[in-house]
Amino acid sequence: MPQQFNPVKLFAGSGTEELGRKIAEAHGRELGDLSVARFSDGEIQPSFNESVRGCDVFLIQSTYQPNDNLIELLLLTDAAKRASAHYITVVVPYFGWARQDRKDKPRVAIGAKLMANLIMAAGAHRIMTMDLHAAQIQGFFDIPVDHLDASVIFVPYIRSLNLPNLTIASPDIGGSYRARTFAKYFNAEIIICDKRRKRANEIESMSIIGDVSGRDIVLIDDICDTAGTLSKAAALIMENGANSVRAVCTHAVLSGKAYDTIENSVLSELIVTDTIPLKREGGKIRQLSTADLFARAIANVNEHGSISQLFKIDQA
Repeated sequence: MPQQFNPVKLFAGSGTEELGRKIAEAHGRELGDLSVARFSDGEIQPSFNESVRGCDVFLIQSTYQPNDNLIELLLLTDAAKRASAHYITVVVPYFGWARQDRKDKPRVAIGAKLMANLIMAAGAHRIMTMDLHAAQIQGFFDIPVDHLDASVIFVPYIRSLNLPNLTIASPDIGGSYRARTFAKYFNAEIIICDKRRKRANEIESMSIIGDVSGRDIVLIDDICDTAGTLSKAAALIMENGANSVRAVCTHAVLSGKAYDTIENSVLSELIVTDTIPLKREGGKIRQLSTADLFARAIANVNEHGSISQLFKIDQA
C-alpha cells in the first residue's frame, strides 16, 4: 500500500514574500493565502484565510528586519497550532540573532537561545534554516533542525568563473572552517585575514595570514552587514599583490551605507543569496536564488527523505 502523506501547505510571511513565491513555484504549488492586519499602534495580527486543519504547514519567514518579522513568525506559528495544523515547520532562510550565540561580555543576553525558545514555545515542530552564523545554535533547539548549506549554490557559480589562480580566503579567523569547506571543492589554498575589533561593526586592525601575490581571491563569509570587514579585507589583499578579489556571502544584511561601501571597494563583485531581499540591485552585487534548494528540502522533509544528500558537490 503506498505511503500516505498529509496535505502540504506553504505560506510566506511579509518579510519573505518574493522568496516564498519562488519556493512555492519550485515546489510545484501555489502559496497559501494569509493576511496581516495592523492595529493603529502598529500591533500586527496575522491570520490564515484558508483551513490548515490536518495539514503539514511550512511557514517561510526570514527574520530581517529582525524584530517585526520574528513576532509575525511567532504569531503565524501559534495561529497554525490553534487551527489544528498537523505538523508545523518554520522555514527561516536568515536566522537573526545568530551573532548572539554566547555571552562574550558580562550582563548580555544569549539572543539566539532566546529566539529558539520562543519558536518552540509558539508551537513549531521543526525549523529549517541556512548557513547559521554559528552552527552550534542547532543545539539550542529541542526540535529537529534542518541546516541547509549554501555552498551547493555558490560552488557552481565560482567554478563558472574559471579563475586561473583561485585561492579561498576567510575575512576573519572565526570563519576559517567555512572557508576550508569551500577550498576543498577546488583543491585550493586558503588564506585568513586576522582582524581585531574595537566594538561591533568597527575594526581596529587587520593582517593577512598567507600569500596572495598573483592570486584570484574569493572571500567567504556568512553575513555581510556594514560591508566594512569585506571592503577592508579586499583592499588589504589587493595591496599585497592579488590579481583580483571577490566575495561570497550568504545573507545580504547590507545595513547603513553598505551598498555604497561595496560599490566603492576594490571588490570585483559580491555574490549573495536571496535569503534577504535586496534594497538595491545591479552594480557589483550578484544575487543567486535559494528557492530550488529550499523547495527540494521541503519535499524531502515531507516525504521523509534525506536532507544531507542535497549538499553533495563533486570536488574539482
